[in-house]
Amino acid sequence: MSEFISPAKPLIGEEEIEAVTRVMRSGMVAQGPEVKAFEAEFDEHFGLGRACVAVNSGTSGLHLGLLAAGVGPGDEVIVPSFTFAATANSVALTGATPVFADIEPEHFCLDAQAVEAAVTERTVGVMPVHLYGHPANMPRLQAVADKHGLKVFEDAAQAHGASLDGIPVGAFGQFAMFSLYPTKNMTSGEGGMVTAADSETERLLRLYRNQGMERQYHNEVVGLNNRMTDIHAAIGRVQLTKVSQWTRKRQENAAFLSSNLKGVTPPIVADSAVHVYHQYTVRIPEDRDGFASALKSEYNIGSGMFYPVPNHQLKPFQADVDLPQTARAARECLSLPVHPSVDQSGLERIVEAVNALAKAGA
Repeated sequence: MSEFISPAKPLIGEEEIEAVTRVMRSGMVAQGPEVKAFEAEFDEHFGLGRACVAVNSGTSGLHLGLLAAGVGPGDEVIVPSFTFAATANSVALTGATPVFADIEPEHFCLDAQAVEAAVTERTVGVMPVHLYGHPANMPRLQAVADKHGLKVFEDAAQAHGASLDGIPVGAFGQFAMFSLYPTKNMTSGEGGMVTAADSETERLLRLYRNQGMERQYHNEVVGLNNRMTDIHAAIGRVQLTKVSQWTRKRQENAAFLSSNLKGVTPPIVADSAVHVYHQYTVRIPEDRDGFASALKSEYNIGSGMFYPVPNHQLKPFQADVDLPQTARAARECLSLPVHPSVDQSGLERIVEAVNALAKAGA
């Protein structure tokens, strides 16, 4: 059988290894000059025009961003249910309540009309997820937020380099979080980067990540230890030099798949959007799980069934809401390999396999 095509693959080269070795030999391995440089270079690379604050995980970034925005007990933040649980978890960790709204079917992102229907007198914010690397409809979501006096936050965990109307994701909300987990479009080994729209949000982010203090032993708030190490920042700095090339490869791979797949619904990209294809997600209307199993057993191709249990059905939340598009996506969505390690022969194998299985199931 042909070599297994994995659904995701971290890309770590000799340059990253050398960077870690350099930091280890320097003796300064906690938060230091590498973190400071990584923050500045991240902002410059993605053209955000914002202060960036490095933290130890994407979830930490969301949590600290919400704390910096003043979200707490008694508040509600509207979030999608079709996403990783960290989105809702971060709201709950502040003592606030995540309120789940439905997604739109084209891009799997929060639907502005559903958000407006979910607003109550306790709602203080809305946190869209730029899912799979496609930006949410920020103009429509911002319009709803403005109408009801809400803050907008961005979960950009999967969307490094994505944009809408020429504006990069991460430059819309009061804060935005990018994940740097190993399987994301770029990594620091583990970590997250948070963008801040204003100096006070930035100051609070830095306070909360560092035990609540700017000056040692002068704690201003009850903070956490969510700092990024210089080891992780060194990895991230190297990855920044490669991520644009990787993104182009993801987009080229996606274009080939979209041009050649038959019998499945490929990703739909908004006219004004740049999709960075963290995942290449199709719909399999009938027996998605069986389709994925056959891809692996018959063709040795991996795939991802992300978020088969929507967040509002998870044990910590158990929200009684009707989210038909969320339910449909959880039932139908399947992510095919699109990462930069998939070569032309791999792409052709994926097309052959998907088209054969789609035809057989027709």
